[in-house]
Amino acid sequence: MFFLRFLAVIDQIDLKILSILQNSGRSRLADIADEVELSAPAVLERVKKLEMNGVIKGYQALLDGKKVGKDITAFIGVSIGNQRDIDKFATQMLRNPDVLECHHITGDESFILKVKSANTTSLEKLLGEIRSVEGVTRTVTRVVLSTAKESQIFDLSQGLTESQNSKRK
Repeated sequence: MFFLRFLAVIDQIDLKILSILQNSGRSRLADIADEVELSAPAVLERVKKLEMNGVIKGYQALLDGKKVGKDITAFIGVSIGNQRDIDKFATQMLRNPDVLECHHITGDESFILKVKSANTTSLEKLLGEIRSVEGVTRTVTRVVLSTAKESQIFDLSQGLTESQNSKRK
C-alpha cells in the first residue's frame, strides 16, 4: 500500500529520471535536465527527494565478477529447522562478503542465497560456514555455468500505468 501511495507523488518526470539513472548512474545533472526538460537544480531536488524516500537506495559500479577474481556464481538453497533461527541466519549472512543476496523464501528451502566466490575451494569453505550456522539442516548448491541475463534495472513504465489507473478508480 505504501508503494501505491508513494507512486502517487512520483510523476512521469521522476520515472524518467529514475530510468536515466538506472541505465547510466554517472549521467550529469545537466544532461538529465536537458532530457526531462527541467533545470539542473530542479532535477537535483527531485533526485534528493527520491533518495530521501528510499526509492534510490544508493549508487554503485557494476563489476564483472570474473575480472575481479570471483569466477564462481552459485545459488545455495538453505533449509532452517526451527523458525526461531530464521533471523539469526539472515543476520549472519549479512556479514559474509561472498553472499550477494539472501532471500527468505517459500518452498522446500527457507532461504536462497546468491553467492560469488573465487573458486571451488572458497565455495566449499563458504558452504562449510553456512552449514555450521545454528539451525541449518540442509543446503542445496547450484553452480552457474553461464549467465544469459543479470540485471537490476526495473521497467518503470508499468509502475506509472498502475499508478494512473489506481487514481482513476
